[in-house]
Amino acid sequence: MNFLFPSFLWALLALAVPVIIHLFNFRRIKKVYFTNVAFLKVVETQTNSFRKLKQWLILAARCLFLAFLVLAFAQPFIPAKNQMGKNMSGLNSFYLDNSLSMQNVSNKKRHLDEAITKIDELFSIFPKSANLQLLTNDFSEDEQHLSTAEKLKDRLASVKFSVLSRNLQDIYKRQISLLNRHHGSNNQLFWFSDFQKSTAGDLNKLKTDSTNQLFIVPIQNEATPNVFVDSVWLATPFIREMQNNVLFAKFSNAGNKAIEKLPVRLYIDGVQTSTAAINLSPKSSATATFNFTVRGKGFKKGKITFDDSPITFDNDYYFILNASPTIQVLHLHQQKSSGAYIEKVFANDSLFSFNSFSALNVDAGRFKNANLIVLEGIERFDGSFKIALDAFVQQGGSILVLPANKIDVASYNSFLSGFGISGIQGNNLPPQAQNQISLNEPERTNPFFIDVFERGMQQGVPNTPNSQAVLNWGGAGERLLSFRNGQTFLSQTKMLTQGKIYLCASPLDENYGNFAKHALFVPVMYKMASLSVKQQRTAYGFDEGNISFDVQNPVANAVYKLKKDKIELIPVQNLNGNQLNIEIPKSEQLPDNQQLESGYYELLNQNKTVQLLAFNHDNQESEMDCYTPDELRSIFSGKKNIQIFDNLQDDGFVKNFQESNFGTPLWKDCILLALLFLLAEILIIRFLKG
Repeated sequence: MNFLFPSFLWALLALAVPVIIHLFNFRRIKKVYFTNVAFLKVVETQTNSFRKLKQWLILAARCLFLAFLVLAFAQPFIPAKNQMGKNMSGLNSFYLDNSLSMQNVSNKKRHLDEAITKIDELFSIFPKSANLQLLTNDFSEDEQHLSTAEKLKDRLASVKFSVLSRNLQDIYKRQISLLNRHHGSNNQLFWFSDFQKSTAGDLNKLKTDSTNQLFIVPIQNEATPNVFVDSVWLATPFIREMQNNVLFAKFSNAGNKAIEKLPVRLYIDGVQTSTAAINLSPKSSATATFNFTVRGKGFKKGKITFDDSPITFDNDYYFILNASPTIQVLHLHQQKSSGAYIEKVFANDSLFSFNSFSALNVDAGRFKNANLIVLEGIERFDGSFKIALDAFVQQGGSILVLPANKIDVASYNSFLSGFGISGIQGNNLPPQAQNQISLNEPERTNPFFIDVFERGMQQGVPNTPNSQAVLNWGGAGERLLSFRNGQTFLSQTKMLTQGKIYLCASPLDENYGNFAKHALFVPVMYKMASLSVKQQRTAYGFDEGNISFDVQNPVANAVYKLKKDKIELIPVQNLNGNQLNIEIPKSEQLPDNQQLESGYYELLNQNKTVQLLAFNHDNQESEMDCYTPDELRSIFSGKKNIQIFDNLQDDGFVKNFQESNFGTPLWKDCILLALLFLLAEILIIRFLKG
């Protein structure tokens, strides 16, 4: 047994006072003589013996009362088994994991609530003067100061779940940075967490100071199934109003239990439009298919939701659908085909905004809003016309080149070489049927044709078209269609700016073949137009940092804002042509400890909604694999300054923690014994007569 304040033991000298009082009776005794004292002598002998016994009992009770009272002030304790927590007067930092995964339940209690209860009990171990820190995933300003246990108990009651997850290296650095400012070494650090493998980081790289003690308290997870949405995508590039549309959603089961017939629901603008049921084996994924229709054009708020208790933070997935977006097609011609095939494809469909001009006198300012420029029958490229087309592609636009009957080979080489297409050669043979060659069937594995033959053409292309080439080139770009002699008929060249160049070997004039009248023509033209629009993603993640998307009719020096309910922020942004690049701020960069929530955000310009964006948090917190105490001991083996506990849920956890690391305090027992002997003295004086 040791004493926390051994100097108080000098007060045991006060035991001499009752001893002196009892040994020296200072009262004067008056003798009374009787004539016959024989009988009285017997009584006196009996009374004196009883009185001496009573006085010795009172003396013992008073001495023991004083002795235990002094011991209580000296605060005796049984030393800790591990001798790791004897520095109770040092600095102590507590980390409470309040990430979303702490919603998990054990013994009908949420893990966060269990951790809060145990930390509150642990605070009672420390003296009132102890310097303590309470750290959560919020990394708020209040957490960067030391405080007393009583104040931290009040803060514990207000701790809420945070969308932020921190790796343990960042937690350790955060704790040490504060402790080093106040006390260099011999500090004590406590971690209360479920220790998710997906968010904890590489624990083997965690380097701890051997002069600081680290207590790791893992919260044991039961085998809990947890489902989350991994991704969402459309079956077709565009959504058409009042038509059947197909949406796919990939679901993942991060738990160790199988899930059967989980009902999942699709909502569009708050209205349930489709349902599905999925079966998920442990640690597996499955894809659900939703069929739906929409009314009206524009942005639609989509949400996939399901019921999956007890972990509910990832039961909703938000996304945005752009119904019937308008594709801007600009047709520039010099030698226009007699069949007006381009107009027939695009002019009568509400999906497209079609304009046709002569290439000789077109205003280059019209290129700005176009998605696809179709160049038909252009003999040569030079001057400002060539420069404007170059700039259009560099800004992400797409061009389809349909050559003239006779071309200026040199100007074609000069124009197309800037896009990596070289070796252009002309063919001046007269258009005759014997010069036409059949095309090979398209390769269905090519991503360009992935949905072109979805209906009606799965069994092959009957009677492939014939065509006569007026130019040929080398192997630059991706071959989409080819002649049976191996020569390229249609190629696609992708630029780093996401712009595309489509080059065709033949004019559309019927004298050079029947491609424009073939069943392939319309779906191929539609696919070029659809790929010319940068497909806006259905959803973004807060962890991506930087995102890019197109905005309509951009204004120079415009300031764009993101707004959701009371959250309104101006992100770091850069406008390049039609493309807006914004940087998603981190939650710790937001004012007043705001947190970015999953859901729909308005992109505002001059208080007008330009676009809708959907954001979701990543799936790291949804992964339920956690480190077990044995795994943690294996990782930190050989580090004597790190102690790992088995189970937070044990009722005697705090008591065992105190006995193992801080010793067993006995001052309460001493006070109880002192009061007991004081009561014994009172009872002896009152009821023991003699």
